[in-house]
Amino acid sequence: MKSPATQVLPDTRRRRTSTSEKIQAVMSLAKQLPLTRLVLADQLTHATLSQIEFTSDWMHAEIESRERSKRSRLLKQAGFSQSKELDGYDWTPVKFPVDYGRQALQALDFIRNAEDLVFYGPPGTGKTHLAIALGRNACRQGIPVKFHTAASLVMRLQHAQTDGKLDRELTLIGKAQLLIIDELGYIPIDEQGSRLIFQAITNAYETQSIIYTTNIESGGWGRIFGDQNMAAALIDRTVHHGRMTGFENDSYKRTHALMQ
Repeated sequence: MKSPATQVLPDTRRRRTSTSEKIQAVMSLAKQLPLTRLVLADQLTHATLSQIEFTSDWMHAEIESRERSKRSRLLKQAGFSQSKELDGYDWTPVKFPVDYGRQALQALDFIRNAEDLVFYGPPGTGKTHLAIALGRNACRQGIPVKFHTAASLVMRLQHAQTDGKLDRELTLIGKAQLLIIDELGYIPIDEQGSRLIFQAITNAYETQSIIYTTNIESGGWGRIFGDQNMAAALIDRTVHHGRMTGFENDSYKRTHALMQ
């Protein structure tokens, strides 16, 4: 005659096998259809309290998983040149407008209001760092962002135009709620490039927020675009829904350089 212990082991294995099979069956069903709230509501009316709590925990876990995936996807799609964050950022060089400060900037309300920001100052004062850090925080809040240097944006638009895909490229750029154009004015832009970047910026007017980082004051933007009228139109749009933030002091790279 078999001992009780010998009888328990096969029963335990059968239960585990049965549970595993049921889990696999549920996973297969989950791949076939999204949840229908009416069906879910009907099932919940017959559920026990523990079953309802389990369903609630499951829903929260699913939502959190999707949010993590979305944040990760947005950070990857943004195209940031570096991984910069606000933690440890040196705000000393930043000179805010009278009516706008650090707290308002970090709240990212300028994105929700489709306002523009111009970060103006000499190279190495933290303009790009701050722009990227704000962009990464926006991605973590589920806000689509696109980062380009002015030169790379022009090149991208020129290639798209050559390939007959300019409208598609402009549409992709337009899907971002925040467009960061870095190093505006560092490299001259030819006439064709100026018109292309002007088109992207014009499309963003009152629908997207733009952060420009530049070492040229707005009065000198005519030199960047080679067209005073075009520059004046961009400045007019930026002034209408934007603010300029100055960056001063010595270059961070220079003051922290190994070669002094």
